[in-house]
Amino acid sequence: MKVYGGIIFDEEGISTSIRAMHLQQALIKTANANVLGFGKVGYQRLVPVVSSFSEVIGVHGYSEAKDTSIGRIRSTANPLDLALACEGYFQYKTPYGVKLTRDGRFKLDKDGNLLTLDGHKVMSIGGDPMKLKNVPQDLKKIKVSHDGDMTYLDPETGKYFNYGRLSVVSNDGSYIKDVDVRQGYTEDSNVRLNTEVMSLAPLRRNFEANRQLFIVQNDKLSKTIQELGRP
Repeated sequence: MKVYGGIIFDEEGISTSIRAMHLQQALIKTANANVLGFGKVGYQRLVPVVSSFSEVIGVHGYSEAKDTSIGRIRSTANPLDLALACEGYFQYKTPYGVKLTRDGRFKLDKDGNLLTLDGHKVMSIGGDPMKLKNVPQDLKKIKVSHDGDMTYLDPETGKYFNYGRLSVVSNDGSYIKDVDVRQGYTEDSNVRLNTEVMSLAPLRRNFEANRQLFIVQNDKLSKTIQELGRP
């Protein structure tokens, strides 16, 4: 603030502190989301991207990207647990359109439809829901190849059933040719919890510093206005 026979607001003061606090809030929100996603199967860490002009445009210079590195592949006893040991996503259909996920913990309904844990139909490479006909009593007899082909060989009749191939796509929806599907595995999140927790400390300190600076500037502005208003 500058006084020349009146009050001229210095934009580099209070507004700068406000923009800085908004930016720190966005960074803290991203770190908190990663901490919460640590225990979620297939969760991919969010990476903060800060523009070179963020000190001028504030939170509008902030965006997020996904860390596409593969998390730890963990063995399970479930034959319908599938993990992607490559980049890409499974597709599933919802009332709001087709969605992507790396959480391959699937299940079957009474009609043989392959579903996500939330009950949404998993898609095949042909664009149709995966439906398994002639489902064996022992689900461990269902085999899933590294290419994503789901098959079953009936040992009594020698009949071979091909249920189709799972759709694995990139984040823009294009099909991935060289996939690596692991049956009986799940993928942990790729978040490093200690890194995320440690990153919160400086973010909170910076936010508090800007908050204190805002309070000081606001108090000075209020006192100046009061002094100028006195006779």
